[in-house]
Amino acid sequence: MTKALLVGMGGFVGSIARYLLGGLVQDLTRGTFPYGTLAVNILGCFLIGGLSELADARAVLSPEKRAFIVVGVLGGFTTFSAFGNETLNLLREADWPRGLANVLAHLLFAVGAVWLGRAAVQWIWR
Repeated sequence: MTKALLVGMGGFVGSIARYLLGGLVQDLTRGTFPYGTLAVNILGCFLIGGLSELADARAVLSPEKRAFIVVGVLGGFTTFSAFGNETLNLLREADWPRGLANVLAHLLFAVGAVWLGRAAVQWIWR
């Protein structure tokens, strides 16, 4: 039950951070492409990659800290549902180039950010 509460509290923090950062990036880019969600997902994936590497390879995070930070904060911060909805909205508006670009950008940059986060931690800790 303690871990569930930690995940919930972390999710609260992560969701607010996602709302603030995603909105800021979207306001700065002023476009119809969902840059805010993309930026949040890339950053969140990078952080999840780095922290997971620390937890797995270096045992730096206790199970409770990992529940709060990785599952709660970063799980609440990144958002697959917003990505899916924004992509569908682009496709429904017949904006196929931007819809496809959104899918490809998330696959390339978000998955790449997880790898980069892990690689950065491995490089720092060698």
